[in-house]
Amino acid sequence: MPKYSYTALDMTNKKVNGEVDARDDEDLRRILRTGGLSVTKYSAIEDRRNLYRLKTKEVGEFSRQIASMLSSGITVVRAMEILKDRDFSPKLLRVYEKLHKDVQMGYTLAEAMQLQSRSFPELFINMYASGEASGQLEMVATKMAEHYDKDFRINAKAKSAMTYPIVLLVTTVAVIMIIFTAILPSFFELFEDVDLPVITDIMIGISQFMQDYWFIVIIALLIFILVWQTLLLNTKVKYQYDRIKLKLPVAGKLFRTIYTARFARTLSSLYSSGIPMIRALEITGTILNSKFLEAQFPELITDVRNGEPLSAAIAKVEGLDRKLAATVMIGEESGRLDSMLESTAEGFDYEAEIAIEKLVQLLQPVMIVILALIILPVILSVMLAMMEIYNNPHAWG
Repeated sequence: MPKYSYTALDMTNKKVNGEVDARDDEDLRRILRTGGLSVTKYSAIEDRRNLYRLKTKEVGEFSRQIASMLSSGITVVRAMEILKDRDFSPKLLRVYEKLHKDVQMGYTLAEAMQLQSRSFPELFINMYASGEASGQLEMVATKMAEHYDKDFRINAKAKSAMTYPIVLLVTTVAVIMIIFTAILPSFFELFEDVDLPVITDIMIGISQFMQDYWFIVIIALLIFILVWQTLLLNTKVKYQYDRIKLKLPVAGKLFRTIYTARFARTLSSLYSSGIPMIRALEITGTILNSKFLEAQFPELITDVRNGEPLSAAIAKVEGLDRKLAATVMIGEESGRLDSMLESTAEGFDYEAEIAIEKLVQLLQPVMIVILALIILPVILSVMLAMMEIYNNPHAWG
């Protein structure tokens, strides 16, 4: 039976919100009338497990199109009607069709997105609610488009930086499998009657194992990947993993820069839109994608709620760039905190892009050295065995 979200008026004309299971629209009205309620708005709530979560790029594109249409004088209802008729993926179209249906029923766009809260980020919904309340939805939509575009660009560059080592790692594993299962066995047949060096014996043992049990090696790799992904779903493991990431040489600085830019950009967007600082911090803590940082936010929020300056509270957070606290302090003293946060985010975005480029430049020689260290024992095992045969010509015969 479908579940409906509704807004109704009771006997005293007081607004009541709730959810109820009903067979259809008429059954919903009947149930509410029986309870003394007169329905004003309602919407079917889809099973959240089936809701599509928009990717960062899709959120940015959605907001940009909304901003563009609003600036042309198109209403929200008409904008959603246009969007749902465009050529998007079936999953994304279902989200837009549901939004269109809800805004037609009288819900604001933010309320319609809240009914599909799994599909849209909490930051996005709160910003749109603020824009609709202040009559500045077009400005907020534009700001959100820029926000998610920047987030997508940084994340895309970070993923691109990891593509090279991943490709090289996969190539290395494939090369090793071919060497041990196809190439080395033909060489080792020549060494059967030779007193071989230890390293050659080890390589022969590995080669024999991989020929006989290659499927076990592949299964073991797949199990390792699956176990690792499962472990990261555990909050405690994810907390420690995120903490270690921030302490890594070179890469740790990159992660701190990305998190700091995201923090400053998000807080600036929320605060400049009129959302109270405490609520802005609560939302910001959930979108950093770091359990280690998120765990420190309750203390940060408590400090600010107790009257401590935001700059002093931020300085206690481990994992954010120390330069952020100094910048926030200047913003507090000058009364221009929102603009200072925005300019700081721009600066950290630029630093993140530079750091990613440096990381890629560093990873290339490092991965080549790692590959060489893996291949070196194989070459040594063959060369030393050949030298042993050369020094003992009787071994040929």
